[in-house]
Amino acid sequence: MKDRVALYLQDAHDLREGMKLAQYAEKNNFEAVWQAESRLVRDAIVPMAAFAAVTERIKIGSGVINNWTRNIGLLAATFLTLDDLAPDRMICGIGAWWDPLATNVGIHRRKPLKAMRETIEVMRRLLNMETVTYDGEFHKVKDIKLDVVHGRQEPRNVPLMIGSTGPKMTQLAGEIADGVVMNYCVPPEYNKGYMDNLKIGAEKVGRSLDEIDRPQLIVCSVDNDRAKALDGARWLLTQYIAQQPHITKASNTPPEVVQKIQSILGWPATKEQIKDAMKYVPDDLVQHITASGTPEEVKAKVREYVANGCTSPILYPLGDPYLMIEVFSDGYSA
Repeated sequence: MKDRVALYLQDAHDLREGMKLAQYAEKNNFEAVWQAESRLVRDAIVPMAAFAAVTERIKIGSGVINNWTRNIGLLAATFLTLDDLAPDRMICGIGAWWDPLATNVGIHRRKPLKAMRETIEVMRRLLNMETVTYDGEFHKVKDIKLDVVHGRQEPRNVPLMIGSTGPKMTQLAGEIADGVVMNYCVPPEYNKGYMDNLKIGAEKVGRSLDEIDRPQLIVCSVDNDRAKALDGARWLLTQYIAQQPHITKASNTPPEVVQKIQSILGWPATKEQIKDAMKYVPDDLVQHITASGTPEEVKAKVREYVANGCTSPILYPLGDPYLMIEVFSDGYSA
């Protein structure tokens, strides 16, 4: 079987450039392109529609949207619409979001496991074209269905993938999701504990790990100039170390590095603050939690993530994205 590999886009590239990258990834045998929605910078849905409109075969995923800010009826209708644009090519990656961002925009993330369980259950039933009444704690709907009059009325094939980092959400994903979107900025060995938790959830409902797709976000900064490649990844890591504590914890970043960077960066961080703080992110940390360096080095690092349970690397290009796509056009095998 050919190596599975996918492209990940956030906001580092102009949206129209992202459309060209999606086309180039499709041309070079990538199986999917995933669009981020994390910081308050770029909505995922509009780029996903744009990528779908200019491609023919490549799958398109949200990596990931959150389950707090979209009404469940609208969420299901959104993916119905995307599936109308690109039938059987859409993937709904959804996560529990993170603080302090959620708190700062007025979202109180209480009982995240229960909220996610309800979201997946109602979303799946709606995309199956059922009429749904549901009296949950977070979702309360009465006799609703996707009211398709003109167009395809059959159930929609949209995999529901939970983006999880912590053990309890990962166990829940193993129990109820079609797959997971594993986080980035973590070392390959992090995946071992992740697989253990995923298996716990899967076994609750008689599933095996082989039944659960496990794509993983991986920062990938590739350049023939190794130092340039490492600096490309260092810029991103500096922001994440300061702003996303769940990732910082999972990456085992030394506390003194976190404290130093957080003392420099504000919210949102300026380019000047990032440039000032990034010198405190050492090379060994960059290489430990990203795939950064020469083409040979990044392929070797990606193989480590796959060896530890990742089924499809989702590569976030920091540096020349066309070079990265070309490097992985034939997969990551030695």
